[in-house]
Amino acid sequence: MTNDEIRPARPADVPAVKAVTDMAYHHYIARIGVVPQPMEADHMANVAAGRVFVVGEPVIGLVVIEAHDDHLFLDSIAVHPDARGTGVGRRLLEFVDARARALGLPEVRLYTNALMWENQEIYPKHGYEVVERRVDGPYDRIHYRKRLD
Repeated sequence: MTNDEIRPARPADVPAVKAVTDMAYHHYIARIGVVPQPMEADHMANVAAGRVFVVGEPVIGLVVIEAHDDHLFLDSIAVHPDARGTGVGRRLLEFVDARARALGLPEVRLYTNALMWENQEIYPKHGYEVVERRVDGPYDRIHYRKRLD
């Protein structure tokens, strides 16, 4: 395995998954006024369920995905701040598309906080379209989808 391969996370990766997630999302706390949901996730349960895929040794990026009957849900994507701008995020998004196709799913769905405006620039560049904006508890979210047909 090379350092660039994306692989399923192992239980031993949980501390790194938490650390990278926290580093990737921590700066949003002040902006959105709440702890971003990925920071509150049960990382061990997600890893045990096979929903987490990582890149790097040590881990520099990850995605948390969940297959549904009609789509693959991209629950979280996190890149270590030192790896931003190196293509890790793009590779992870390409992996998510490939995973959905391998599972025979026609689209990928995700949402982002409305105050995470960087994401609103990134996702459309990768083929995502806005579906709706909805408030879920303390989170003001913009929902996206990417059709893979």
